[in-house]
Formats: sequence, C-alpha cells, structure tokens
Amino acid sequence: MSTQVLVVGASVGGLTVAEALRRKGHAGPITLVGAEPHLPYDRPPLSKEILAGDWPDERAFLRDQAQLDALGAEFVLGRRAERLDAEARKVELDDGRTLSYDTLVIATGLVPRRLPFQGGLGGVHTLRTLDQARALRAHLLTALNVAVIGAGVLGCEIAATARELGLSVTLVDPVPMVMARQLGDELGALVAALHVRHGVRVRTGVGVAGLTGAGGHVSGVELTDGSRVPADLVVVATGSTPATGWLAGSGLSIEDGVVCDSRCRAAPGVYAVGDVARWHHERLGGSVRLENRTNVVQQALAVADAIMGADAPYTPIPYFWTDQYDVKLQIHGTIPPGARLRAVDGEPGQARFAALAEVDGRAVAAIGWNHPRGVMAARRRLIQPS
Repeated sequence: MSTQVLVVGASVGGLTVAEALRRKGHAGPITLVGAEPHLPYDRPPLSKEILAGDWPDERAFLRDQAQLDALGAEFVLGRRAERLDAEARKVELDDGRTLSYDTLVIATGLVPRRLPFQGGLGGVHTLRTLDQARALRAHLLTALNVAVIGAGVLGCEIAATARELGLSVTLVDPVPMVMARQLGDELGALVAALHVRHGVRVRTGVGVAGLTGAGGHVSGVELTDGSRVPADLVVVATGSTPATGWLAGSGLSIEDGVVCDSRCRAAPGVYAVGDVARWHHERLGGSVRLENRTNVVQQALAVADAIMGADAPYTPIPYFWTDQYDVKLQIHGTIPPGARLRAVDGEPGQARFAALAEVDGRAVAAIGWNHPRGVMAARRRLIQPS
C-alpha cells in the first residue's frame, strides 16, 4: 500500500497502529499528530510509579527516539487537530497547517472533567498527562492533607499512591460505593475496605458542594452534608469525556465517543481507536466504549488489520487491571449492577482469590485479586460456560 495514513493521537493507540501497519507491509507515508510535545508515553504509570517517584519520567516512554526514527513515520508533536473535513479528507491543525490523508485514524483519547468551581485556586489538580503528573508529584512532596474527588479507578490509584507517600488522604464520591461502575457493590466494598485498612478516609455517598481557599490556595472541600474535609491539595478525578470537540461539523456520528461499526470504522477511510471509540460489539450485541490500555492495543491491532484489507469484527472480552497498595486486581468481562460473586479459588476478602461475577447463574466476569493464574482459569468459564 502507498496510501497516506494520518493518525491523530500519538499515544499508545496511535503508535500501535503505525507500528502494526509497518509490520504488515504498509510502505506508504504515515503521519502521527500528538497534542503533547513529549515522545509517545504510557499513561497507567502516571498515577502509580511516576507519581510515587519510583520511575524516572523516561521509563514511561514507549519508544526512544532511535526506535521512532526507524519506524519511518512523521511525528508532528505539540500540535492539536482543530477540524476534520471528512469529505475532502483533510485535517486542520492549530498552527494553521492542513494535512491530507487517504486513511484517518482517530486516537485522541479523553479529556478530564472539571468541577464547575474548580478554577481560581492553587493546589487543585487533574491527572491525564505527563506534565500534570509532574506537577502533582511536586505538590505531593510538600502537602499534608490530600482530598481526592472521585473514587473510580484513577481516583483510587492516586489515593493509594498519596497514602503510601505518608500523606493524610480522604477519598470522596457521591456514588455510594468505591469503583462501583467497574466493580459492582460486593467487589467495590472490598476495595473500599482495602483503602480504610491503609488509613484512607472514605467518604462515599456524599457530593462536593465547593472548595474553600485561603490566600489563593485551596484549604478544604465542602461536602453536601455540611461537613468539610481539610485539604491543601485536591485532585479532581471525576471521570473524563472523549476528546471529540475537534470533530464538530465533520459529519461523523458523535455520541459519547466516535460511533463506529463492528470494524471500528466511523466513515469511509476513517477509523477510531481506544478511549475515544464507540463501536458495535457483535459478541455483546450493543454499542461499547472501553477506557483501558488493553483495549487500546487490541483495537489498534484490529484497525491496522482493517486498513490492510481484513474484514473481521472486533469482539474482545473487556479487560482491565488496577494496582493499589499490595493488590493487583484483574477483571475480564464486565460486572453489571446486581451481579453476585462466586469464589473459584480462595474466598473474597482473603489476600489472594479468584472469583466469577454471575447474573442469573451466568458468568459475566472473571476476577483475580492477587491471583493472575486463577483469573485466567476463571476467564475460560466466560468463553466456554459449563
């Protein structure tokens, strides 16, 4: 193939597409546009190893400069895509340049949500980029009291890292259970108990009414029950939205992500990959958007196949993991509300166990709590149910 491939997004998804295309024999031009000035890097370590100071920043980089040069692709870093003209097959950048393409891959990821009253105070952070991780890390070294608003995966990982650095930490979320959207109530209760055992104050089921400040710096979080959490550092981890603002007026269907068919195709010659992609999952029978690194890589490989002429639906079993304190929690499948846990090795609440999440006796997810081998054995029940 000698066609021009343009990838908007130069993180894991975009880089994986480019590398897979080269392995599969694509010899034509490939251009990757990245909004950040850094070489492509991995995001999961930002809330753990990078934030804790266990890794130097460079260890999060996916490839070094020599490896990127060997790819034979053009990297346009520190530039944002501003507009897509799908009919003309052109993308306008924030520096006025226009890039043409034969095939476009959208891999722009997510934008963190902000609180309506978040601006104007120092000491209030979000975490999505390497620069934000650096700023948060620097502040953690001088802070005393940390409030993390949002008890999803990212919020819980940040809370765990801050607590392991010896800080006083409060985790706040209006939802009644920690990581409820990902884990359901039973497993979420185990994660909440893990944080409590490590000294985190878990305030779930109560919302945030506002922030207080002194001298231009945050001093606390006011909750909707009238109480106040003292904090000289606040991390807002209230979720993210797909980075699709630049696609307004493009003609693509946007609905909590770029809407794609079962081949991850959004329009003729246009594909979407990773957190920004909402595609038709033929195995699950509905529209799916996943926010995890494993899906980014798998979906990028599937899109590279499709660009090279393959015609197969993308039907992964959803998977994510999280590391908090001394626990690695792995989930294959999805855990809907009301699912019940059934132990298959050990018991929930022990230091190591594997379990199935079931709905009406049907296994919908395999769970490993410090048990990688056990969760893989349980995963087979999802593929070949008894």
